Amino acid sequence: MTPHDVPVLEVVGGVDTHQDTHTAAVIDAVGRVLGTEQFPATPAGYAALLAWMHSFGRLLRVGIEGTGAYGAGLARVLDDEGVEIVEVDRPDRRTRRFQGKSDPIDAVQAAKTALAGQRTGIPKQRVGHIEALRNLRVARRSAVDQRADTQRQIKALIITAPDDLRGQLRHLPTKQLIATCAAFEPNRDDAATSATATKIALRSLARRHQQLSTEIIDLDELLEPLVTAINSTLMAVHGVGPDTAGQLLVTAGENHDRLTSEAAFAMLCGVAPIPASSGKTTRHRLNRGGDRQANAALYRIALVRLRWDPRTRAYMQRRTQDGLSKKEIIRCLKRYIAREFYQIITKNDHEQLA
Repeated sequence: MTPHDVPVLEVVGGVDTHQDTHTAAVIDAVGRVLGTEQFPATPAGYAALLAWMHSFGRLLRVGIEGTGAYGAGLARVLDDEGVEIVEVDRPDRRTRRFQGKSDPIDAVQAAKTALAGQRTGIPKQRVGHIEALRNLRVARRSAVDQRADTQRQIKALIITAPDDLRGQLRHLPTKQLIATCAAFEPNRDDAATSATATKIALRSLARRHQQLSTEIIDLDELLEPLVTAINSTLMAVHGVGPDTAGQLLVTAGENHDRLTSEAAFAMLCGVAPIPASSGKTTRHRLNRGGDRQANAALYRIALVRLRWDPRTRAYMQRRTQDGLSKKEIIRCLKRYIAREFYQIITKNDHEQLA
């Protein structure tokens, strides 16, 4: 046998990712551990990690835990090099109880999971227009959450405010309340008194509320044309706005071809019923998994259609006569809507922006 006839060893890699370092492991085709090593989470470290894995043989695939977080940079490098990447879930509690917990153990488990092909998925691509959309939505969602929290704090302060101030503010509509509180001009030298301190706090919170509203409007001006450019068909669907369309596009990802069926998209959105049958009993239970933000977007679309779409209202009447509750009907509607949107997202590739 000549050296050229020697078979090349096929190996699989696994990586446990962290903020500053990544721990890698390599196993052979039968699951034997060939080595573990730690590398810095830098471009040079990514290159060294890949070269180290290649030194063991022909690299079939790499399982990475956290491609959407600490492993995003490594995933981009491996994808550019043509390496097959799979996203692996972290080991379940039972496995960790028996095997222990350390970075090398987690890296080996990631490699074994990638080899077996269980509890794996194709990671989202973290580049392109949809990644830009996701980043803008992160900022918008944060601003919306902070604004709502600020508004709750204003209402809480009014409840405990002195009687005259509470009587002045408690019945005002939100918009007028914010404007009134933002216009307060309390005497800062009198901040030690309860009434003045309350006005100072209300003014500070109201102006923060106004600033956050300005941020949200500014981001909306960027988001709406971006969502329309990515998939104008989705924006034209009844009951869909820039916020819900943006969330569904982000959930599907830039490489939406990784979603093999509309059932997979429904499971990703947490609207696929989970079988819970046993013996002679056949039933399904509520799915509490998946992307909860996508689930919430489908819920809002269902509510809009229940109010304004005649076909949806007729469907609700028919299913109510069948004995279903309103919650059960909405769950069915979300499943149907997910099926509709899967077809729109996967069959309408986004346009290239100029």
